[in-house]
Parts: sequence; C-alpha cells; structure tokens
Amino acid sequence: MSTEVLLLAGTRPEALKAAPVAKALAGHPLLRPMIVHSGQHVGMVEQALSAFDLRPDAFVPLRREIGSQAELVAGMLRRLDELIVRRRPAAVMVQGDTSTALAGALAGFWRGVPVAHLGAGLRTGDLTAPFPEEGNRQMISRIAALHLAPTEAAARTLQAEAVPSKRITVTGNTIVDALEYVAAAKLPPRSETLLDLEARVSADGARIVLVTMHRRESWGDPLDRVLAAVRSMVDRHPDIHVLLPAHPNPAVQAQVSGALRGHDRVWLSEPLDYPDLIRVLRQTALVVTDSGGLQEEAPSFGVPVLVVRDNTDRTEAVDAGYAWVVGTDDTRIVAEADWLLGSHLRLPAGHNPFGDGQAGHRVVAALDRLLGTGGVGACTPELVALR
Repeated sequence: MSTEVLLLAGTRPEALKAAPVAKALAGHPLLRPMIVHSGQHVGMVEQALSAFDLRPDAFVPLRREIGSQAELVAGMLRRLDELIVRRRPAAVMVQGDTSTALAGALAGFWRGVPVAHLGAGLRTGDLTAPFPEEGNRQMISRIAALHLAPTEAAARTLQAEAVPSKRITVTGNTIVDALEYVAAAKLPPRSETLLDLEARVSADGARIVLVTMHRRESWGDPLDRVLAAVRSMVDRHPDIHVLLPAHPNPAVQAQVSGALRGHDRVWLSEPLDYPDLIRVLRQTALVVTDSGGLQEEAPSFGVPVLVVRDNTDRTEAVDAGYAWVVGTDDTRIVAEADWLLGSHLRLPAGHNPFGDGQAGHRVVAALDRLLGTGGVGACTPELVALR
C-alpha cells in the first residue's frame, strides 16, 4: 500500500490550512505527507509554508495565457493526473473551494484515489456568492470519500445533503492550529509599513482597524461603497488608523488608491505575509472584511468583525457574537462601526468557535480510519465532536 497523502495547495489559505496536517502527519509511523503546489498562486504558497518551516514537495508547472477558470482547471487537471499516476498516493487531501481543490478532487476521484475534503460543509446556498467557490465546494462534496468538517454546523449541512455520517468527521478548523503556531513564535514584523504604523499608533495612543476586500463579487460598486464607509469611519474617529493591504489585481488597487489616498491615517500596504497578518490582528480594534479567513481567525484574539457581504458561510462567528453581517451599504457600515468603536468593544479571546488548535491531529485520526492505518488517532468512529 502507498504511504503518501498528497496535500494540495495552490493559494495561501490552502497552504496555511494544510500546514498543521503536514506537521501532524510528520510523526505518523506509516503515512507520509507530500505537499503539492498546484501552481495556482506562485510565491504565495511558498511564503505561507515558510512560517511553519515547510516547503512544497512537488510543484505543478502551469502555463496561463488568458487567465480563465477553464484554462486554469484544465491545466491543473492534466498535471495533477500525471502526478497521481506517478506517485500512486494513498489519498488526496484538498482544502476548501478553490480551483485547485476542484481539480485535485476530480483527478483523485477519476483515478480511484480516496479524496479527503478539508473544510467541508461550508455553504451560503447561493451559487453566485461566493463565485465560483460555492459551486466548487458543492461539487467536491459529491465525490469526496472523507468530509473533514470544521464545525458541527458544517457536519449537519453535509448530513442534510445526504452525505453518510460515517464519512464525516468534525475536526475543527486547522487555521486555528496555524495561527496559534505562528502567534507563539512572536516573529518580528517584516513589513516596513507595519513597522511605521505600529510606531505611529504607539506614539498617538491610537487604535488600528484592519480592512481587507478581495472577493470578485465585491469589486466595482460594492467596493466603492465600502471604501466610502472606511473614509467616513476614519474622519469620524480621530483615534483610529486604517490598514488596508493591497489586492493583487491592478484595477482593484487603483480603485482603492483613488478612494483613500491622501488621508494621513489610512495606510495602504503591500500584501502582508501570514506572521505579519497575525501580528497586526492581535493589535486590531476592528476588522472590516469580506474574507472568510479573517472571520475564522479574529475570534482567537477577541476582535469584532464587520462582514461586508450579504451573507456568510461562517455563521458560527455570527452566532457566537464575534461577527456582524452588514452588507456593502456605506451608511450601515458606518453606523455599526460607530457603535463598535465608540464602545471600545473587546470580546473574550481564546474561545474561537472554529476550533481549539487540535484539528490537525483529528484530521490524521480520520485519515487513519479511512485508510486502515490505525493506531495514531483512534478517537471515536463516524461523527467526531470537538472536545
């Protein structure tokens, strides 16, 4: 029997969530992790893994000319299929809802290799938001052999879709493992912008608001409204500084710069590497974001989050009182921010509804049960609850 488990990662979030699994598998007596970089986002995967002293074991070279989803998935499918035929792994693990996850799941399924879906069961019920992620993850759920659900709610969603309970394990979200690992390292900041911001905030006795916008459905008019709200927020609260890391899309960068440049308390930075993101998140008074990742990470530090989307697939943060879904209406965003900033609200830290930092070990236990490699993580059969 093959002993390799292919851990696919093509984006930074995938790499961050795969890293705790790779760490947990490293001590396994039989299974061996093989981190595969799909080539989707060159540079970002390597940067994310470096925070864990990891690097890709294999790289899938891609040629992209037109930048379409069809071109990306077709290219990855061919290369991943070749890799699976060559390596004959025991299992393929995909994470979330990216093009890499969809291509990897299809390649594994077509070759008869069990597919483990990390982060399974997230849904908005709207195929247009997030797009194309909602469709990707629903398709993966139809062919996965093992569904690694981050929460009980995600597991219930899968069960409602007729996924057998014996194929579902509630593990917690491995991003909590990742942020705890990085936070414990207490690495110095690498971003010059972050260094300057920390010095200014310290000198002024001010607070930081972290803003991120990256989803395609946010581009255009919705982003304009959010940026108008951010500028108003800074004007209304003289003790806050806004940090907004750059989006890689040039058109989005131009839109952000046009709306916010010239304000001395708005900091437009280069993309932050993960240790810097965790460093600033620990200091942040408020997060304004359309990112799913920050909704999962902020509760660990007791930071309130305004979700500038019409719905969220991370309802656990809302139910636990850490996040508010406010849409992209600038008037509502400003009103909610006024209340949160005016009250200096800080929520309990260390009680993240998405996990307890042990998800990587639960994933290994679930892989043991799937593959019959036993012994390392004999937890409980079928549906495993967070403890």
